[in-house]
Amino acid sequence: MLFRADILRGIAEGRISLAFRRWRRRPPADGSTLRTPIGVLSLDRVRIIDEGDITADDIARCGATSLAALRDEIRGDGTLLRIELRLIGEDPRLALRDRAPDSDEALAIAARLARLDASSPWTIRVLQMIGEAPGTVSHVLAGQFGVETPVLKRRVRQLKELGLTESLEVGYRLSARGRAVLDQQHRDGA
Repeated sequence: MLFRADILRGIAEGRISLAFRRWRRRPPADGSTLRTPIGVLSLDRVRIIDEGDITADDIARCGATSLAALRDEIRGDGTLLRIELRLIGEDPRLALRDRAPDSDEALAIAARLARLDASSPWTIRVLQMIGEAPGTVSHVLAGQFGVETPVLKRRVRQLKELGLTESLEVGYRLSARGRAVLDQQHRDGA
């Protein structure tokens, strides 16, 4: 579930507390969370609705300028969801990526990287590619690595979950944690 930057600002400022989305899969559960560039959002209440059930209050709460503008935004296929949401805190990966792992964390990260590499080794090479060329657009990295762009993006997200990479406006870079892990891997002969 993606939000435009202006909507995220409105959520962070408390002006926006509602979203409408078309959904093709099973809707998220009440109370589920979503990490965004502004932090973690709580999806407090998720309901399936009809377009005709949207109220004037809903339009104001979701940051739309009019019902017509909101209808333009929610055009398309899928079930229409009304999602009450709020910012509940910072993305925990932000603090994680700024600190080097202690010895126990380093072992846990190495074990996780080994599990990710179980079917085909890729983690260290992707970290190296990002470290050597930060800000490189994903499709270029994917081509260099010999995989489709969605595959590379999924792999980078897995590394991001460990606090090893950061997304830039274009491309990625290693976090301080990622550099420390890559340096340790080099010292260990990986």
